[in-house]
Amino acid sequence: MNIENAQVQMRKGILEFCILHIISRGEVYASDMLDELTSARIMVVEGTLYPLLTRLKNAGLLDYKWVESSSGPPRKYYVLTENGKLFLDAMEATWFDLSDSVRTIIHKTGESGQSNTLS
Repeated sequence: MNIENAQVQMRKGILEFCILHIISRGEVYASDMLDELTSARIMVVEGTLYPLLTRLKNAGLLDYKWVESSSGPPRKYYVLTENGKLFLDAMEATWFDLSDSVRTIIHKTGESGQSNTLS
């Protein structure tokens, strides 16, 4: 089994959650999302981000507005819709439940009394 593939799949699984969370803080431009994801070591390229943003918009979870730019063409800024906020709240609850469950499994003490941590 290839560890890099497993890591990529884990990151892909939380990408939508992370993007919605970034947008939840206020209007955001796609390149700013890419910068934040990259600084958090979640490597994403435009070819992945834009189709995901389109899918989230088509699902009614986010919207965008065009803003004129003095340094080039207008920029598209994304915002969450009310449905997007509700969806994010549900995803956040699921994330905390899931992370607690995983933490419980990872830190469970085996019969030998030793913790099964992955550190």
